[in-house]
Amino acid sequence: MARKFGKRGKAGQSEPQDPAALFGAPQPPRQSAHPASSTPLADLLNQGMPGVDGGYVVLPRSLAEGMSLPWQQQMAALLAQFHGEHARLSWPVYRVVPSRYERLVDLDEEQLAEAGYLVEMDAEGEMVYRERSGRKVQDPDRTTVLVSCLDPIPRPASAGPAGRRRRSARWPPRCR
Repeated sequence: MARKFGKRGKAGQSEPQDPAALFGAPQPPRQSAHPASSTPLADLLNQGMPGVDGGYVVLPRSLAEGMSLPWQQQMAALLAQFHGEHARLSWPVYRVVPSRYERLVDLDEEQLAEAGYLVEMDAEGEMVYRERSGRKVQDPDRTTVLVSCLDPIPRPASAGPAGRRRRSARWPPRCR
């Protein structure tokens, strides 16, 4: 029977074999996993994703409605739970404006006004940029501000009347 299962008692084998060697190379020590975060949503949102800033998370409706049915079902359930938890709050109406960062020196007067800045010429003919408060901007070449732009995310062709009203002749709109 010994012959059937291995080489027991084979002539010429002088050293006993180490039993640990029978199981191949030793396994490397396991790395301990990081403990689960107590703030997983904050951890994810702090990674600098599009549509996320310090105060809000914006999901383009057309993209969310274009996701798979299982995804939409899960998202609908999560949003219903979220709004159920916070139903007692007095919710304002939010106006979401697509925006981009631009250098202060690259803006026209209308964009400067929107961002809360003024530009004037000093006695030497140099452009001087000021905040609404009158404070001079020290380095306008390196100062960036948020200005509105046309929405780069297309709406689906089947958008309802509200979607049709928003469209312009420059469809689909793009940010520079």
